[in-house]
Amino acid sequence: MQEIKPYSHLTDSKKKQVKNMFDTIAPAYDILNSVLSLGIDQRWRKKAISKIDKSTDPIQILDVATGTGDMAILAAKTFPNAMITGIDLSEGMLKVGVERIEKLKLQNQIQLQYGDCEELDFSNEKFDVAMASFGIRNFENLDAGLSNMYRVLKPGGKIIILEFSKPKSFPFKQIFHFYFKYILPLIGRLGSKDQKAYKYLYESVQQFPDYERFIAKLTQTGFTNCKFQSLSLGICCLYEGQK
Repeated sequence: MQEIKPYSHLTDSKKKQVKNMFDTIAPAYDILNSVLSLGIDQRWRKKAISKIDKSTDPIQILDVATGTGDMAILAAKTFPNAMITGIDLSEGMLKVGVERIEKLKLQNQIQLQYGDCEELDFSNEKFDVAMASFGIRNFENLDAGLSNMYRVLKPGGKIIILEFSKPKSFPFKQIFHFYFKYILPLIGRLGSKDQKAYKYLYESVQQFPDYERFIAKLTQTGFTNCKFQSLSLGICCLYEGQK
């Protein structure tokens, strides 16, 4: 499988390029996401958070590729006794996230820190839930990232993943493909000043092993009861598994 990088003309690793890309677009990231998805991404996140077992309280949650903390903040509002750790490679995104969390006075619940999911610096069986929204496809080594998430989960713990997917039904598949490939990068480029970032978004989604292929990845990692739910006609998929 060909490795997709944000800046294909550079020789830096995908990990370093992804970090630099998100550092660049961080100030405009949240506004652009809302505009580009018409607010649908928030509904997807709420759907993902609803999969967390409410009987586990207090709960320890790891939010991988947390970005500006969207999933972490939603989890904190849903589970007032939860302790949430968000990690990300981009200091720029984390800076925006910390400011948001302080403004919402959620710093006693949420801790954001620099971290690499492929080399998680946490003890075994620490978390009840490991989750990620729209960051898994950016991993340089997907197998290593999933294995680390499995390692830090408690027995019976849950993995919850939101990721973009490719619609399958005609004619929405063709319409969305055109929008995603041509219109979205144009809007993103005008808003973020990074000509490559939203072109990479399209390319990385095309390369990502979605639907049954990602379920196979989870199963190979060791997760059980794995399943997916297609959202918004296949624009996004919600994946679940259990340790």
